[in-house]
Amino acid sequence: MATKITLSVDQQVADSAKAFAQRNGKTLSGLVEDYLRTLTISDNVKAMMGVIKLTDDFDYKLAIGDAMTKKVKLL
Repeated sequence: MATKITLSVDQQVADSAKAFAQRNGKTLSGLVEDYLRTLTISDNVKAMMGVIKLTDDFDYKLAIGDAMTKKVKLL
C-alpha cells in the first residue's frame, strides 16, 4: 500500500532529481522510495556484520567464484 508523504527540498535539487529519474525511466517517487529502501537495507546489513566468523585464510573471491560456477551449472 502506498503512503503519501510531503518533502521540502531545494528547487534545484528537485529539478535535478526529476531529470535524473526521467533519464533512468523512473518516477521521482520511485527514486525516493528506492533510496529510502537502501537506507533500511543498509541498517539491516550493518546489524548483521560480525555475525559470521570466518577463518583468517578465507578467500571470498574464491567463494564467489565457486558460487557463480554452481549457479551457471544449474542453468
